[in-house]
Amino acid sequence: MIEFREVCKQFDDDIVLKDVSFRINPGETKIILGASGSGKSTILKLILGLIRPDSGQILIEGRDITKMTERELVAVRSNIGMVFQEGALFDSLSVRENVGYRLTEEGQMNDSEIEAEVLEVLGFVGLEEAIDKMPAELSGGMKRRVGIARALIGTPKIVLYDEPTAGLDPITKRTIVELMIKLRDREGVTSVFVTHDLHAASIIATQYASSDLDGNIAFQRGGDSLCLLNNNFIMLQDGAICFEGSYQELMTSEIPYIRTFTS
Repeated sequence: MIEFREVCKQFDDDIVLKDVSFRINPGETKIILGASGSGKSTILKLILGLIRPDSGQILIEGRDITKMTERELVAVRSNIGMVFQEGALFDSLSVRENVGYRLTEEGQMNDSEIEAEVLEVLGFVGLEEAIDKMPAELSGGMKRRVGIARALIGTPKIVLYDEPTAGLDPITKRTIVELMIKLRDREGVTSVFVTHDLHAASIIATQYASSDLDGNIAFQRGGDSLCLLNNNFIMLQDGAICFEGSYQELMTSEIPYIRTFTS
């Protein structure tokens, strides 16, 4: 679904990424860890085509986006949803208008069709009742959930998360993490999760969503095999990948940098 091939990026004299290579399979969640300034958010910007690598290739669904025109990138981005750390909602727009913004701008659907799409994704994040509220009326956790709903509009195949659990209380954080697990396991969405939050990452890596005959969702702890299939971790150190593997491998790694991070 996503592939980096020896990608390098620097800003002035600051080398941010050095020969970074990895692959993300359909339906997989790639969790990217690392200290501030290690290049995590730069990877998200490169996937979106907001910045270009200095060298190397980036493939989305097998297509090399590094040489694409801005017009060609628009089509690629239509299959990618982005969840920002603070929600990044438009203060002057209601929840309905924020979530439906992409569809309104594209101009390919009428108002009733957009309304149906907005209600569906708000239902997924449990915020149908907030559709007419303004961002100033929402709690921090609700803003994050609206941000997820906005990212899901148009049914993207890929969702990128930039520190979506940062600064949240434990209960709200759990709600956000469960939404991410539901997207992975019930919708088959491919995800990139950039975070400092090892606890949230551990829940995503070790739990899965299942449903009963009535459609009720439950979250259960999975075995090693399931974790290996659905998740993979990358640890960045000074712009390079110093580790790639499962949660179990991460937690038992003897690499000093990783031991410092996980402790």
